[in-house]
Amino acid sequence: MIARTAPKSLTRFFSLSRHLCTATGTQSQKLERIADEILSLTKLERNDYAVLLRYKMGFNNYGPAVTGIGSPSSAGAASAGPGSDAKAAEKVVFDVKLEKYDAASKIKIIKEVRSFTDLGLKEAKDLVEKVPVVVKKGITKDDAESIMAKLKDLGAIVVLE
Repeated sequence: MIARTAPKSLTRFFSLSRHLCTATGTQSQKLERIADEILSLTKLERNDYAVLLRYKMGFNNYGPAVTGIGSPSSAGAASAGPGSDAKAAEKVVFDVKLEKYDAASKIKIIKEVRSFTDLGLKEAKDLVEKVPVVVKKGITKDDAESIMAKLKDLGAIVVLE
């Protein structure tokens, strides 16, 4: 009995989605191909893809779009006048970039990079050896400054982007 209801519900779902969607046959095939490719990714690759997609769509870590046509934030900034331009231009999301480090403190820097990322020992070592490299992306200013201070204490040259 369950087997009979499942195909009906799926058929109903697909027929409903076809009516709501403006996609043509070739577009729906393209979307199905993209969905299949996403499902074939590993868990880490899917996470990276989700972060990249949110970034490209203009979303920050907190949800709503940062900028965009027709978004409430852009409409409010446009109507507020010239005084609000400085407030809107203030950067909210930062990247921590490791420029150089003292060779004697390489192991300590690798351990520190592992502490604020979810990388294993080999991945953290490979990342640190690729200097200059961004070691942490899309974080708040407070978090970025604390990471920057820890790395500078170990003899690294670090910049915020």
